[in-house]
Amino acid sequence: MGEDRQERVTTTFTRAVSEEVGAFLAPVDDELRRRYPGDPGTRQPVHTVYVPGDTFAADTVRSWGATALAALDEHAPDAAALAAVLGIPDHLAEPVHDRVRAKLEREPVEDLRVDFEDGYGAQPDDEEDRAAAHAARLVAETVRDGTAVFSTGIRMKCLEAPVRDRGIRTLDIFLTGLMDAGGLPPGLALTLPKVTCAEQVTAMVRLLEEFERAHGLPSGRIGFEIQIETSQAILAADGTATVARMIQAAGGRATGLHYGTFDYSACLGVSAAHQSSDHPAADHAKAVMQVAAAGTGVRVCDGSTNVLPVGPTAKVHEAWRLHYGLTRRALARAYYQGWDMHPGHLPTRYAAVFTFYREGFEQAAARLVRYADRTGGDVMDEPATAKALSAYLLRGLDCGALDIAEVARATGLTRADLEAFAGPRRGALGAPPQ
Repeated sequence: MGEDRQERVTTTFTRAVSEEVGAFLAPVDDELRRRYPGDPGTRQPVHTVYVPGDTFAADTVRSWGATALAALDEHAPDAAALAAVLGIPDHLAEPVHDRVRAKLEREPVEDLRVDFEDGYGAQPDDEEDRAAAHAARLVAETVRDGTAVFSTGIRMKCLEAPVRDRGIRTLDIFLTGLMDAGGLPPGLALTLPKVTCAEQVTAMVRLLEEFERAHGLPSGRIGFEIQIETSQAILAADGTATVARMIQAAGGRATGLHYGTFDYSACLGVSAAHQSSDHPAADHAKAVMQVAAAGTGVRVCDGSTNVLPVGPTAKVHEAWRLHYGLTRRALARAYYQGWDMHPGHLPTRYAAVFTFYREGFEQAAARLVRYADRTGGDVMDEPATAKALSAYLLRGLDCGALDIAEVARATGLTRADLEAFAGPRRGALGAPPQ
């Protein structure tokens, strides 16, 4: 009793068995690394703003910010008023309101898409040619003068037969215009809408490969988002998930899956009065998208609401509450990005996002500290949870809901520390960092 005892360890498997298993699974390991490289670890915008190609102007972003601020001042002039409309807890009212105002002044739009599809409609070819060239020139100017939004680009027409040539031409004019004006911006974002089959994704890849070759760009320089707006994009005729094949067909170029609320709902026969991002059909589609994208580095983006916050205050408040609720619902379901169709949606987009990150900040920070220090608590967290906690704080920092100083005070961690906990991102499953 009490004496150290050396346990005798015995095994059955020979080294040859282990090597045989390793050789058998090596191709699988390679395939998993290729298909599931992990999150890229880059900032994801909280929204995408769509502006029709024929109305996009040099002051579009400033105008959206000014209009959003005017709506906030008119319909919720102080923190208490905004909190009362949206149900923001009293202790968060001031910090959320202050941050919303600051965001609208500093960075009202995080992600901008000049729209040449549904928001643009059918225009004479020469007009769309000019609009695409104009968009390229304006985007290039914002890059040169330092006023570019975090990410920007176009939504072209889809690759279905009736509009295929027009979509390809607009894409060509826009990208070529950017190259002529100095090169592709680092935050370039392209959206391919109404994708119904993986072959259309393959065709988009072919177009981008040809453009890169023609301009001496590195292969894979240009990525794109796949917009999910048809039932066929979710479920193919053979019963498989088309969206998973689309991601693979993109060959690493897919950056996002964007859900199209109204086209998808209409495709399933949902009546106009019930077409919303919280409809059960929408939940099913986004759940399939989310599972298909998990681990691939492709981000899922929620759709929009078409209820605009315009008119008398009572009507604006009603639309704000709807948008705020839908945004909060999406965030809880890990859809960290959505569409905003009107400047009046910006106050509630940021109010919802900032409340989401600030209300969970203290608990997330405390849990991460306990994990980092290996101390106890009422929740036993695993590395995967620490990864999620760190990612939560990083998202809050990226959008402006949190400040690095307050995160450092609460956790004792730097941003580099948070990024280390949030990894591995690229390089998951033992792959070398890229």
